[in-house]
Amino acid sequence: MAHYIVRRLVWVAVVLLAVTLIVYAIFFLLPAGDPAVRHAGKIPSEENIAEVRAQFGLDQPVYVQYGKFVKNFFVGDEYGWPGLGFSYETRTPVRDKVITAAPRTLSLIAGAVVIWLIAGVGIGVLSAVKRHSWLDRLAMGFALFGVSAPVFWLGLILLYVFWEKLGWLPGTGYVPISESPVDWFLHLIMPWSVLALAFAAVYARMTRGNLLETMGEDYIRTARAKGLSERRVVLKHGLRASLTPIITLLGIDMAILVGGAVITESVFNIQGLGHIALTGVNAQDLPVTMGVIMIGACAVVIMGLLADIAYAYLDPRVKLA
Repeated sequence: MAHYIVRRLVWVAVVLLAVTLIVYAIFFLLPAGDPAVRHAGKIPSEENIAEVRAQFGLDQPVYVQYGKFVKNFFVGDEYGWPGLGFSYETRTPVRDKVITAAPRTLSLIAGAVVIWLIAGVGIGVLSAVKRHSWLDRLAMGFALFGVSAPVFWLGLILLYVFWEKLGWLPGTGYVPISESPVDWFLHLIMPWSVLALAFAAVYARMTRGNLLETMGEDYIRTARAKGLSERRVVLKHGLRASLTPIITLLGIDMAILVGGAVITESVFNIQGLGHIALTGVNAQDLPVTMGVIMIGACAVVIMGLLADIAYAYLDPRVKLA
């Protein structure tokens, strides 16, 4: 198991280094305009542009800029670790922006994950056990609706019903849990539900398919022949084997949402990492956009590592791979 984890850690380092190269090439080497011109004023002179380029470090050779970028990210810069530089737009550290926005996005992801796992796996198990029944059809109908419903449409519908008409829940915005846990929960219950619906639908279909396939295995028939209850056969023997692909998918989905919940954050005015990334793109504020992308990339590889470890725990055969 230790050898398996070490190999995965080495792979994580290689992937992160490759991501830094790709991200840097996309934002600084491809012809997308000079950011110094964008931030040197409305009618900049050549002297102004040169001064801004010097402030941003864009007047140095490409390999020097890239080396500094990689070094700062892994070791840290004058603003702390990870070194993400400073915003071209506000001249403030990108790290501070990320630290401010990250709890909002992480709160959104954490609640949504709990909802979609409970709903998705539960519905998938129920649908597999009651195959071809009206419960199975109802569950698959829910899955089809969840996959098809646009996030922005569903979010606006929930806001209209539960905020505008019924007044049961507060509207948009975010309240830190340190200020009021109750308000934090009430402000996030609708974003959680909207974000979780599409994922719960996918997980329900996957759990159903995996469980139906697993329940036809020889060891399941052996467990039944030994006189084990159907409940124990399904939950202890069948579901555990069915969850291994779910664990892998969960790690990837959680990581992608670190910077990918832009629509949900926009509809409910949460202003998390997706929001500052979008703002950075619109303002051509490259360090802000790159910072969110790098944090998202780290989340992807770390969650992938954790998913691999969990996968190896659930299926010992993986340790030999």
